[in-house]
Amino acid sequence: MKLYNSIGPNPRVVKIFMAEKGIELPFEEIDIMAGANRQAEYLKVNPAGQLPALALDNGDIVTEITAICEYLEEYQPAPALVGTNAEERAETRKWVRRVDLGICEPLANGFRFAEGLPMFQDRFRCLPEAADGLKAVAQDKIKWLDEQLEGKQWVAGDRFTLADILLFGFLEFGASVGQPLDPNNKNIVAWYDRVQARPNVAAAA
Repeated sequence: MKLYNSIGPNPRVVKIFMAEKGIELPFEEIDIMAGANRQAEYLKVNPAGQLPALALDNGDIVTEITAICEYLEEYQPAPALVGTNAEERAETRKWVRRVDLGICEPLANGFRFAEGLPMFQDRFRCLPEAADGLKAVAQDKIKWLDEQLEGKQWVAGDRFTLADILLFGFLEFGASVGQPLDPNNKNIVAWYDRVQARPNVAAAA
C-alpha cells in the first residue's frame, strides 16, 4: 500500500491515525498548492481531486479520510480507534459524524471562501459571502461540544478514537488560518492539550 499525501488537515488526520496504530506506509507527495491534484494524472487516482488517497496492493483506491481510517482499522484492528464491538463503533461513528458535519466542514469552507479564496476560486465554486457565517457555525458547534466534554477525557468518553483525531486535525488547522480556539471553551482547550501531548501526534507532523 501507499498513501498519496499533501499538506492540509485531511492528510494530517490519516497520518495521526496511522501513527497511533503504528502503521508505516510509503508516501507519494502531491503538490496541491500547484494544483497537481487537479491534473489528469492524479484525477486518474481520485476523480474528485482530493487528498489523501490510499492505494491498496490490489490496485484499488480508497478515498475520503473516514473511509481510509475505517479500512486501516480493519487492516490492523489493534489498538482500536473506532471500536472493538458494535456498540463502541456506533458511539465513535456518531461523534465522527457530529464533528465532521458540525465543525470540520463549516470551518474548512469558511477558510476556502475567505483566506483560501485565491487558491480555490478557480478550482470549484466558492461562496465568499458565506465565509463569515460558516466560521460562526463552526464556533457555535465547538461551544456546544465544549459542554458535551464536561467530565470526559475524550470525545467518545474514556476511549481515544477517530473522533478525537478528526477534531484535532481540523482545530489545529483552524488555528493556523484565523479560526483560533476560544479560550472560554475550557473543556475543549484542555482536551486539545491532551491530544497535542500524545507522542504519535507530534510524530505524524
